Amino acid sequence: MANPRIGVIGATGAVGRVTIELLRERGYEDVRYFASARSAGTKIDGRIIEEATPKALSAGELELCFFSVGTAASRELVPHAVRGGAACVDKSSAYRLEPGVPLVVPEVNGERVLEHDGIVANPNCTTIPLTMALKPLHDEVGLARVRLATYQSVSGAGAQAMERLRMTEPGAANLAMEWPSEGDEFDEELKVRAETRKILELPELPIAVTCVRVPVMVGHAEAVWVETEDGLAPERARELYASSPGIRVTDFPTPGEAAGTDDVLIGRIRRDPTAEHGLQLFVVADNLRKGAALNAIQIAELLLERAPLSA
Repeated sequence: MANPRIGVIGATGAVGRVTIELLRERGYEDVRYFASARSAGTKIDGRIIEEATPKALSAGELELCFFSVGTAASRELVPHAVRGGAACVDKSSAYRLEPGVPLVVPEVNGERVLEHDGIVANPNCTTIPLTMALKPLHDEVGLARVRLATYQSVSGAGAQAMERLRMTEPGAANLAMEWPSEGDEFDEELKVRAETRKILELPELPIAVTCVRVPVMVGHAEAVWVETEDGLAPERARELYASSPGIRVTDFPTPGEAAGTDDVLIGRIRRDPTAEHGLQLFVVADNLRKGAALNAIQIAELLLERAPLSA
């Protein structure tokens, strides 16, 4: 199906706008834009934005839907789009850990898209680059333990957070830990652990996570400490990454370098002297592109390539 009928739901948000940009770049033409009642009737690129209602999404006029809305809205609207015959790629946390719903990073577990029953979940914007960094190591020597600290840009919190950063006086910006918490951990930290285990199919993998929001507009960074089952030299890790799709090895990756690009950047690959089989990495990706919109489009392209869109 060369030109599927596509709906972008949440078209006015930060991720929705990047989704539209990437679809245009890749030559998809039959695309409709949907958003809340507040935005309905306005235009993007000359196209009228429609209200995302159950009736509109279940009408049977769409074959592929990208959802870039909140968890509650996804739970309400995605089933209607599926009922209308669309394959849905959902970018919220609504379905990521649901049994039977594939949670997919194409470079890591792309074969799982064939298991969908109308819905494929797009992982968290920090989980995607993390699993891409871990998979080559796991395939080579196995994983024993993972620890990481994230430095997440404000665009991960949406367009309003980006505007607040633009309005922040020089010198007034600060770090933040703003996610809802459950016990000692933020929801974001729980998501990264659970999603990484599901994608890598390592349900008992020990993972410790600390998430922090930083005053950077675009680009999530992660300092990662990995303990492997067998020894692996940093030089061999660099070779593995250099031959892995979607990864670019660079000495000192930064959000500024990653912004606007499609690759996951990995650098500062060195031994961890505190662990027998330990490595340290620094991983960076554009959270709006590979961390969200691009990964979702790559999922959809796998669906188009490997199987009919109908569930």
